[in-house]
Amino acid sequence: MQLSRLSAKGQVTVPKEVRDFLELKPGDMIAYEVQNGTVILRRAEPFDAAFHKALSATLDEWATPEDEEAFRDL
Repeated sequence: MQLSRLSAKGQVTVPKEVRDFLELKPGDMIAYEVQNGTVILRRAEPFDAAFHKALSATLDEWATPEDEEAFRDL
C-alpha cells in the first residue's frame, strides 16, 4: 500500500511506484472515478480532436429527423 499526505491546497504527490506503474510523466492528466466508496485513479488518455472530427464526419448519414423517429426506441 502506498500513502500520500494531502496538502493545505488539496494537493498530493503520486508515489513513484504508482507513477511508474501508470507510466505517468510531468503534464499527464490523471482521472479519478468514484465507485461504491472507492476511488480509482488512472492515467487519462488525451482527447484527440482531429480523430473525433474525422470520425464525426462519417456518422452524418443517419442524422435526419426521419432517422431520429425510426431509431428513437432502440
